[in-house]
Amino acid sequence: MKNIKTLRLIGLILFIASVFIFIVTLFIGSYSLTELVIKDTFSSKSERVISTFTKVAKERGVLGKEIGNPFSFNDEITSLLEEYNAKITKDIEIEKGLSEEEINQIFEKTIQGGKISYSKAVLESVFQNNSDKIKLVDEATNWMYSSTKNYGKAADFKNDFTNKIVDINRSNAQEFLLYDNKYTKFDIAKAAVTGPLKENKKGYLFLTFGLGIIGSLVFIITGLFLEPIAGIKNNGIYLSEATNRGWVALFVFGFLVSFYILLYFCPYYIVNWTNIVDPLKSMFKEGERASQWFLYGILYCVSMIVMGIRMFIKYRHNSYQIVRTASVLFFQIIFAFLLVEILPLFDLPGVDLKNAWPLDYNFVTDWNVKQHLDAGHLGKFMFVWSVILSLIVVPVMVYFYGKRWYCSWVCGCGGLAETLGDPYRQLSDKRLIAWKIERWTIYPIFVFAIIMTIVVGYNTYNIVYNPSNVGDSTLFGINAYKINEIYGFLIGSIFAGVIGTGFYPILGNRTWCRFGCPLAAYMGIIQRFKSRFRITTNGGQCISCGNCSTYCEQGIDVRAYAQKGENIVRASCVGCGVCSAVCPRGVLKLENASEKGRINPNEILLGNDVNLMDLLNQK
Repeated sequence: MKNIKTLRLIGLILFIASVFIFIVTLFIGSYSLTELVIKDTFSSKSERVISTFTKVAKERGVLGKEIGNPFSFNDEITSLLEEYNAKITKDIEIEKGLSEEEINQIFEKTIQGGKISYSKAVLESVFQNNSDKIKLVDEATNWMYSSTKNYGKAADFKNDFTNKIVDINRSNAQEFLLYDNKYTKFDIAKAAVTGPLKENKKGYLFLTFGLGIIGSLVFIITGLFLEPIAGIKNNGIYLSEATNRGWVALFVFGFLVSFYILLYFCPYYIVNWTNIVDPLKSMFKEGERASQWFLYGILYCVSMIVMGIRMFIKYRHNSYQIVRTASVLFFQIIFAFLLVEILPLFDLPGVDLKNAWPLDYNFVTDWNVKQHLDAGHLGKFMFVWSVILSLIVVPVMVYFYGKRWYCSWVCGCGGLAETLGDPYRQLSDKRLIAWKIERWTIYPIFVFAIIMTIVVGYNTYNIVYNPSNVGDSTLFGINAYKINEIYGFLIGSIFAGVIGTGFYPILGNRTWCRFGCPLAAYMGIIQRFKSRFRITTNGGQCISCGNCSTYCEQGIDVRAYAQKGENIVRASCVGCGVCSAVCPRGVLKLENASEKGRINPNEILLGNDVNLMDLLNQK
């Protein structure tokens, strides 16, 4: 027994060491922007972009300069992109658009003696030898001619004219602009980083992922010998610093939240982490470099596999839990990871074929639809499958099996919650106020998703099937791109990622599924009112131990139902079956049966309220 505990401690130390090394790798090496880095990063851009960007970098003194940390390097790149875009826009403005001097000439000839007289003749007098500019400005501003519109104030004319010229200049420079966003900065930082990690990626892959996996498995498997008897026990979960919001849980919380913020919003700070998994990415395509999303996919799958093994050991007495865990691992690894990496190798959309609307909130965006349509017959089939999955398969399966078929057997979010999040399932709030908040948040998000889908779908239809309407991306006054961006930021990133997973150690493992997932809301409505699924209870056998309520990740007070012998029919229930697995008396059972008698509320009868002998005589 002593040797087992020592081995378990070694496993824990290895895991902690791997996490420490993983964090430290962010600060290994330096960054150097060279001509080779610029050519590598912007290889898909024109030669003019590369040469102009290189020139600006030289003028700023950034080219070839070694910068020791990602934060200073990012500041330099931000300023460099801003200066480059200003220069290229100015250059294009001089060549194709209107300069400030030319704009002032138009103002002088248009505004005279307080009167505004704008016409094509004004343009011809300013651009006497440049028919291209006359045509360019005429097409953009002919609606401003005095014969069409009368301006009472010079300021109004100047404002309208200036705005149109800004649009013209921006449009001319569009193909040469480099957007100052997280993706551009990531690509530059990825190519510019230097140091020992970049030169020895496989070594660091072992020191981080390798040691982490070995240490975790040693720690988990040795627990099998310390608890040789199968079964679920509370075992001090409310006394542990790791499972009851102690300092260990707070550290995990801080790490997860920081990771998701960096992943979603500042990936240029974690290029070293993506370099670590480059060797794995090259297994799919030689020389291909890992993105932040490939890194996330690897971390996601590794976490689910390792903690899935823990689930197999912990619930080894329950065949339902073993098969269910194997199912979510299969769908995550094959559908959500491998297929997404393999399909693009055949010029097909790299999509998760099990991802249903509205969880897939980019389902009807113009770029997603065009990507499927451009991929030939198989791409079109994949798009049609998405429609069938969302509108037919999901409701039909929920009718027969409840939402558990997806949330507990297929969904990647649910799979991570059931494996990585299992140690925190007891932290879900069981209070009535939590149930109210759940309904106040998840259904408005579902309505938000429906409205967004209608607006974005209308815009996509215009772009793909009705090109004459391109340019008007609004419906009911709502801009399709703006609402999609807002939803993606607030729901897709902040709620699903930062809060949904980052808050596991604080709020429990199903925070996203319970309070935010629009697909869970969609399926929950069907499950509550039109489904064969329920959890039946046998009140006569219940000893009120509370295990079922303790382990319910959805915040359902299962014991209250069991004590009354009442079937559990709740929209939020994901049918994980853990309540049944931890019950020492076999009180709870997951069933798919006739809708008749599915909801059977029973009043609690106390001795002071009723004559028990009368009840006995009635029987």
